[in-house]
Amino acid sequence: MQSFFPALTKIIATLGEKSRSVEVLAASLRAGMSVARFDFSHGEVDYHQATLDNLKEAIMSTNKLCSVMLDTVGPELQVVNKNEQEILLEADATIVLTPDQDKEASASLLPINFHGLAQSVNPGDKIYIGQYLFTGSETTSVWLEVSELRGEDVVCLIKSSGSLKGPLFTLHVSRIRVDLPTLSDSDKDVISKWGVKNKIDFLSLSYTRHAEDVRHAREFLSEVGLSQTQIIAKIENIEGLTHFDEILKEADGIMVSRGNLAMDLPVEKVFLFQKAAIYKCNMAGKPAIVTRVVDSMTNNLRPTRAEATDVANAVLDGCDAILLGAETVRGLYPVEGISMVCKICAEAEKVYNQGRYFKKAVKYVGEPVRHSESLAISAVRAAIKVNAAAIIVFTSTGRTARLIAKYRPTMPVLNVVIPRIISNSIKWTLTGVFEPRQSLLVRGLFPFLPNLTHAADGSRRSNEPVLQAAIDYCKKAGIVKPNDRVAVCQKVGDASVVKILELDA
Repeated sequence: MQSFFPALTKIIATLGEKSRSVEVLAASLRAGMSVARFDFSHGEVDYHQATLDNLKEAIMSTNKLCSVMLDTVGPELQVVNKNEQEILLEADATIVLTPDQDKEASASLLPINFHGLAQSVNPGDKIYIGQYLFTGSETTSVWLEVSELRGEDVVCLIKSSGSLKGPLFTLHVSRIRVDLPTLSDSDKDVISKWGVKNKIDFLSLSYTRHAEDVRHAREFLSEVGLSQTQIIAKIENIEGLTHFDEILKEADGIMVSRGNLAMDLPVEKVFLFQKAAIYKCNMAGKPAIVTRVVDSMTNNLRPTRAEATDVANAVLDGCDAILLGAETVRGLYPVEGISMVCKICAEAEKVYNQGRYFKKAVKYVGEPVRHSESLAISAVRAAIKVNAAAIIVFTSTGRTARLIAKYRPTMPVLNVVIPRIISNSIKWTLTGVFEPRQSLLVRGLFPFLPNLTHAADGSRRSNEPVLQAAIDYCKKAGIVKPNDRVAVCQKVGDASVVKILELDA
């Protein structure tokens, strides 16, 4: 089974300079990457297109499916370093932040992309600058303290030494509202061109602050023909945290962006929000993603003991996926980082208290239970009772499979997607195109795309040809073996059925 998937928890890898070659991407897929994240805060469209083309080649060579996530820039404040020369900042020195982007960046002056900073901060406020922002240990970011306001310029005292490299650095000011749209014009341009061309599976909406941000993004996706693209709301500041419940209702999933969030929240409270956010996502049946887990693997082959424990705790909390950022973008060991996180996730899953979680999730649903929810509960309960090796689910929308995965069965859930052609009297539309890849973000859920001949046969009263194909796939992947039992959830006529099959010896 290890060759099929290293863990039930999914791995999102951010692709960049150290992880964009076909060879590294193929190795990353084998190591456990299931979602590729393209961060448009860095790199032009052509750069990311070349990376995606390499990913497609790697997918073909490994025969492993991978979904695509576009991460927007959003209302991100940035320092502009046009000449891209390294800037060394020394603690206790003074530096000026200016909105005049015509000036050159230096150790005494940093141009920024926002004219309202001086009106938004006060002396004593903290400002963080860096590629992946301040963690307390790395030297690629610094933190400043506002000491004086001079018109539109902000004079700061450098509180920590650091080295800034590259054309752009993120700038974060704790607990202020930036009066910029969540989906910027440049974001819309990237989505309209790169996103539409590549039929992106997920849009990671940076700095989501209100439910209206998600609604606006969804409307825009529909306008450009990406109505099936799922929206992952990134909670990165106190404003998003305050409106978390309403955001969760609108979004398809949540990313707990701990890097930025830890600068708006007291550090000692970040774990509380992580646990609460994951719990709410679990109960809603929506993917929860945790970031910033093994930062030290950017430059080291092994994580610290604290980082390894952090990954395990995120799995025990119930997260669906772990996101790797700097570790795979500019890290020296991108493949090893993916492999290590997968190993830790797999170990944590062995001791995950599924029984307690199952009871909690069923109780949360309450009564009366909806038909689809009842089917999912029955499928998981039956699979656990007979110690099934897998649950096979037939679906065209993926909804039933996601509901079953919501209850965190201890065995993998195979999402058998049967595409359908529907008509609105004007044009034909094929459903089931996005669903297989989107299931790669859900813990324990894995897609199976039946042969079109099987799918055609499966549209009849019996799904037996497709079911046999799915079982054969499970055998080949090492998920099941002779005499194992599998739980099958399918429609027979107008009825939804859960049945247990015992495989031949």
